Amino acid sequence: MAQYLIGIGICLLGGLMMSRLAKKISLPAVTAYLVAGLLLGPFVIGKLGIPGIGFTSLEEAESLGILSQGALGFIAFAIGNEFRLTQLKKMGKQAILVGIFESVITTVVVDIALITFHFLNPDLLSLPSAITLGAIAAATAPAATLMVVKQYKAEGPLTKLLLLVVALDDAVGLMLFSVSFGIARALESGVVDILVIILEPIVEITLSLGLGALMGYLLHRTEKFFHSRSKRLSISVAYVLLAVGISLIDIQVGGIHTGFSLLLVCMMMGTVFCNVCNFSEELMERVDGWTGPISVLFFVISGAELDLSVISKPLILLIGIVYIIFRSLGKYLGAGISCKLNHCDAKISKNLGITLLPQAGVALGMAQTAMALDGGPVIRNVVLFSVLVYELIGPVMTKGALMRAGEINPEGATSARVSNS
Repeated sequence: MAQYLIGIGICLLGGLMMSRLAKKISLPAVTAYLVAGLLLGPFVIGKLGIPGIGFTSLEEAESLGILSQGALGFIAFAIGNEFRLTQLKKMGKQAILVGIFESVITTVVVDIALITFHFLNPDLLSLPSAITLGAIAAATAPAATLMVVKQYKAEGPLTKLLLLVVALDDAVGLMLFSVSFGIARALESGVVDILVIILEPIVEITLSLGLGALMGYLLHRTEKFFHSRSKRLSISVAYVLLAVGISLIDIQVGGIHTGFSLLLVCMMMGTVFCNVCNFSEELMERVDGWTGPISVLFFVISGAELDLSVISKPLILLIGIVYIIFRSLGKYLGAGISCKLNHCDAKISKNLGITLLPQAGVALGMAQTAMALDGGPVIRNVVLFSVLVYELIGPVMTKGALMRAGEINPEGATSARVSNS
């Protein structure tokens, strides 16, 4: 127990001290936290084998996964705050169309690239693996994006659309993955299971949104019993933790094996709560302030979980480079085309795709599910490599895109540097 507490303390201090160095070269704090995690991980400081000082193995880093899940719940809850009815009336339809089209286009682009790779090198990458990786490419990590937006106080039409789109990506990505994974399994086994391909993702999304809506309403009703700000804050924290815990439960309904999407549950809870509670804005700000240290731990632990050993595997590097290039191209073109079709401003069309590059938790979860395929280990390692690259460069590119769009002004960047110090 003492070792874990020491480790958590060092993670928190290490991430914060690294952010001091990062601000000198104008890097986002989230990148600093990820680098701190890499240094504390089993491939650098962890190699020393000193208990509590770094993670001696990937399993040790993953043992703190419950903290990461909790932090992800708070992040999703905060994103739900963006779905206020006033905001949805302005950009709701636009965000839904852009979110769907950019995800589908990304999957198609990566599918074409990797299926072509398969036919050129059938021994290196199987067709089921290529199709599955194409679907995983649609997923975007909301945590890093939200962190950059908050650090630099980004504000404007691109930022508003971005937060709505990354929130929708989880649902769209889940549907695309379920269909592609079902096709991949059918190609391997020769048996097409419509139940798996169609019903499971629909049931999971419906259950997740339903549970989130119920908990959002119950949170509102519970908050009414208390008038103290501190007690209302505690109730909000309790509900988010409950939502995260329930989201981790697997469900078997008839012949359908399903569960809940943590991101969708917590996001929907935040959405319903902010639309039915008249003091939700103030409470959301207090929750956001309380979860600051948890967010730092989330990214430091995420950095420690990045597997640097994949870099030493030529096959993974080759497939990973193709995957990264065409996923990036798909996100950029997909967002640009869908924005133009929806008559978005030119600044949004040019920059939205770049802000959608970060990839982490959802993609890794999909990759873990894909381990059921014969090519599962290849899929998992390719995704691990892409997460390593995207999580380190993604926040920097997101910051650059928001600056080019004029939504991070010099004053915002200056205040961010001050807050980091």
